[in-house]
Amino acid sequence: MASHRKPRTSVLASPTGRRTAAGLTTAALASVTLLSQSADAAPRALKPTVEEVKQKVDDLYHQAEVATQKYNAAKERADGQRHTVDSLLDASAKRAEKMNESRRLLGTFASAQYRTGGMNPTAQLMLAKDPQQFVDRNHLMERLTGRQKQAVTDYQEQQAAATKQRAQATRSLERLQASQASLKESKRSVQDKLAEARQLLSRLTAQEKARLAELERQKEAAAKRRAAEEARKQQERERQRQQDGGGSTGGSTGGGSTGGSTGDSATSKGAKALAFARAQIGKPYVWGATGPTSYDCSGLTQAAWKAAGVDLPRTTWDQVKVGQRVATKDLQPGDLVFFYDDISHVGMYLGDGKMVHAPKPGASVREESIYYMPIYGSVRPG
Repeated sequence: MASHRKPRTSVLASPTGRRTAAGLTTAALASVTLLSQSADAAPRALKPTVEEVKQKVDDLYHQAEVATQKYNAAKERADGQRHTVDSLLDASAKRAEKMNESRRLLGTFASAQYRTGGMNPTAQLMLAKDPQQFVDRNHLMERLTGRQKQAVTDYQEQQAAATKQRAQATRSLERLQASQASLKESKRSVQDKLAEARQLLSRLTAQEKARLAELERQKEAAAKRRAAEEARKQQERERQRQQDGGGSTGGSTGGGSTGGSTGDSATSKGAKALAFARAQIGKPYVWGATGPTSYDCSGLTQAAWKAAGVDLPRTTWDQVKVGQRVATKDLQPGDLVFFYDDISHVGMYLGDGKMVHAPKPGASVREESIYYMPIYGSVRPG
């Protein structure tokens, strides 16, 4: 018997099926559109604002300065240890020469003993043709024996000293290698921070770069206004002191002018250091540099005070420990002003709330308000 099967109706063939398919198609297209819009919106949402870029770049420059001070410290250690190693190696070479001289002298005595055959004095007397010759020879051998003992003692002392010096040179060399590794790591850290900052800046459009420059001008203007206001307050305090019969404090202070000198040694040296620093204005900031064609912040202050006859350490962390601590309101020209809680930047006070400093990569030595950065503290070297 023939089988009767109902033909299967395609979903697409039915009106309901067509509506369902159309709905699915519409939903799929809508999803694709939403995904596309989301994909387009994602980069825009992730792109930082100019203000955020500025903050990030400033942070990177700050981190680079910290790494620069670490580099400077490591380089100073490495240079000192390299000098120590060279001195020890030179001393060890001289000691080895003395030891060789002692060894040659011992060899001479050994040859003399060999020529006598190591015979005792009685045998030598029996075999001697002339008794007087024996007496003379025996007297000479007694003298040689005393010198031989001294030669042995000298050789042993030279050998012990040479061993000690070799051990010292080995330890110094190990410390040198550790400092060199630290130097290399600090250098890489500085380069990485600066490269990241350059990359961020390179992504900005011309309009964004103009906006960034405007933000920088606003920050500088605010710092100048504060410096001017602090200078005005200081001048008012000075006038009040004079009216009260307190007299002048002498020299230039936080709001004073840059001229004048009290004749005090520290003030005189500060004026010389400041004159040197101002002569470097326009020279580029280069991390790790100490002049004469470029400087980093502590390299500039070190060179300036050296011109005034005062030796400062290399890093900001050590420079802040030298000299007399002074309050911001009592600053005089030549004083060192340190910035940030980590003491990673330093400038030289100029007067009227301004300083001379080597600011950052891409900038040159210049005058700027001390209020451009958060002040940590100040010292007066000399």
